[in-house]
Amino acid sequence: MDNHEPNREADYGAGIIAGRNPVSEAMRSGRAIDCLYVSKGQQAGQIPALIAKAKQLGIPIKEADQRKLSHMCNGANHQGIVAVAAAREYSSLEDMLSLAEERGEPPLLVICDGLEDPHNLGAIIRSAECAGAHGVIIPKRRSVGLTYAVSKASAGAVEYIPVARVQNLSSLIEDLKSRGIWCFAADMDGSPWDKTDFAGPTALVIGSEGKGVSRLVKEKCDGVVSLPIRGRVNSLNASVAAGVLCYEAVRQRTERSR
Repeated sequence: MDNHEPNREADYGAGIIAGRNPVSEAMRSGRAIDCLYVSKGQQAGQIPALIAKAKQLGIPIKEADQRKLSHMCNGANHQGIVAVAAAREYSSLEDMLSLAEERGEPPLLVICDGLEDPHNLGAIIRSAECAGAHGVIIPKRRSVGLTYAVSKASAGAVEYIPVARVQNLSSLIEDLKSRGIWCFAADMDGSPWDKTDFAGPTALVIGSEGKGVSRLVKEKCDGVVSLPIRGRVNSLNASVAAGVLCYEAVRQRTERSR
């Protein structure tokens, strides 16, 4: 064995896989990988084949300089490539709908549009699980994945609620609507949050920290809901908004079941 060949992700921190052979084996084994980082201009040896395999598997690929790659794996010999593995396997929309059916409940889903902060995503997953939601959905690109930082921020909730990753949120929303699930974007200038019916099949769309819900995704939704802002700051943290809306759904569903 080459002593310089990275082979244990534990050497670098949770979820980090560094080096050409370890990354190749991780992809070959079917390991859930959130993102592949490749050194800028790196086209030598095994790298092009690994990039092609990642594209085939739908794994996002990002270029990074050598300094960032070295930092990610604590200075080990990364050979120009580092993979970030998911904290757990992703679920599917069908898993979520099956869970709702098993519980005898109308689906309650949370869709995160472009969240980049792992603490926010983890907090949303935690709130969704506590509220009894049936799943959280994130996009494959321009979003933090199910990293170990997200898992830690969720306080273990990722072990109990399905999390899915999809290629296109607009297409997802069209699919949900065709299944009778009402989709509501959380944004300003919408209908009052406590006057909107979340008791039936519902998907709540939470936007990114800076940009909110993207225009196209918002247009695909059935409606927009807003939380009142009484102070001087003009927006709520994404995870706080998600928690409030999830528990409004809980309140409405509890009242309807009485």
